[in-house]
Amino acid sequence: MHRRRWVILGVLMMSLLIVVLDNSILNVAIKTISTPAPTGLGATQSQLEWAINAYTLVFAGLLFTAGLLGDRLGRKKVLIGGLAVFGAGSALAAFSGSPAELIVFRAVMGLGAAFVMPATMAVLMHVFERDEQPRAIGIWTGGVGLAIAIGPITGGLLLDHFWWGSVFLVNVPIVALAVALMLWLVPDSRDPKPGRIDPVGVVLSVAGLVLLVYGIIRGGQLADFTDVTVLATTGAGLAVLSAFVVFEKRSDHPSVDISAFRNKVFSASITAIALVFFALLGVTFFTVFYLQSVRGHSPLETGLLMLPLAATQLLFAPRARLMVDRVGSRITTAAGLVVLAATLAAFALLDRATPLWFLEVVFFLMGTGMAYVMTPVSVVVMQALPREKAGSASALSNTFRQVGGALGIAVLGSVLSTAYRTDIEGALGPVPPGARHAAGESIEATLAVADRLGPRGEPLADAAADAFLYAMHVTALWGAAVAVLGAVVVAVFLPGRTPAPEGDGRDRALVTAAD
Repeated sequence: MHRRRWVILGVLMMSLLIVVLDNSILNVAIKTISTPAPTGLGATQSQLEWAINAYTLVFAGLLFTAGLLGDRLGRKKVLIGGLAVFGAGSALAAFSGSPAELIVFRAVMGLGAAFVMPATMAVLMHVFERDEQPRAIGIWTGGVGLAIAIGPITGGLLLDHFWWGSVFLVNVPIVALAVALMLWLVPDSRDPKPGRIDPVGVVLSVAGLVLLVYGIIRGGQLADFTDVTVLATTGAGLAVLSAFVVFEKRSDHPSVDISAFRNKVFSASITAIALVFFALLGVTFFTVFYLQSVRGHSPLETGLLMLPLAATQLLFAPRARLMVDRVGSRITTAAGLVVLAATLAAFALLDRATPLWFLEVVFFLMGTGMAYVMTPVSVVVMQALPREKAGSASALSNTFRQVGGALGIAVLGSVLSTAYRTDIEGALGPVPPGARHAAGESIEATLAVADRLGPRGEPLADAAADAFLYAMHVTALWGAAVAVLGAVVVAVFLPGRTPAPEGDGRDRALVTAAD
């Protein structure tokens, strides 16, 4: 037992905090980044989707490999290296001169984050004895929830006083402090029998996901999913992902244990996790534009308005376990997904004058629904496989969470873009013919053109708000349909009662705390 273990836990939470905080901060900054220079970068909607997904796809694709490298090279070394890369990527992203540069530097940040996340948990398990691990993991998990909650507010405060790059630059001093404390406090550790690296699997998974997401985003950008480039890249992505599955099944050291998916309960749980984040991140993407571009709220006000979404997850996640004990995982999870679907459908009722209290109720119920999905599903994931595969189960859960979110932003963002372009086309008459395609890409692009037109652009600005509301309603209903699909999956495949895990009561406590 390490005598400074609780201080080390604080350092590990600081590392985890900035990785999670960065994405939640970015949520309120995307509207500012889409504003033309000098206020922002003038990023289009598809470029914003890539700025988010570049981070997510690299993170998800390297999560397994990063964990293995930590086992082989030493967790402390890998953790410090990951933080250094994340900090460098943050500094470069803050001073990006174009959307393309931002996308590249966000991918660098995802590379660093992939090495931070698994290493923090591995170090935690090394410095704490088994009887203290449940409490330590519970505190570690609470740090994730805290970052999700304070991220939008922090982003809003920074954007109210500084330029858009401040949401990335804020990471640099925190990284520097975390690295200094780690060098001083954190002991190194490694696995005496580490697994083998699977470079072919990593390349195939990342390449397949990037091609698939590119095709989906490109389809939304063109408002034409039958375009040859859309069909070619989407088809190529699916083909590469199929090759990845075949390769992993035949490999004696796979990145992903494909055999785990033969367990229907495990597959259903992983699917539910992916669908929840598919719906959530896709909806969060358009909510920021609704609050800032349509309703006129500042980034700080937007962060405060979205606080119930995160706060309720912190409040109800620990209580969800009690519901599972009473009625079982199937009913709890299905009910949570039904609540999530209802709140997503409620976005179809929003307009320019909807009372804010109604929106806050929607956010409150949405966070509650998520809490009653994620906790029981996480328990089922950990208990569906043998104990010796707990690490693999946790990594798969995180990977599918990231991939689900990336696809949610891509698919629902493309639905939003297509619906918006379809509705705004009739109002683009005053716009010069050569600029009409770009002006119809997003509400920010249309508003920028309307602003340049002066008084003649006021009808166009009103039409942009109406077109966005129409597109948001269509997208929200798609998200609700995805949540309903998740409810059907868990109702069919999840067990009514979660079976007790093998081992003693401390193992049970460890699994419960890990949620």
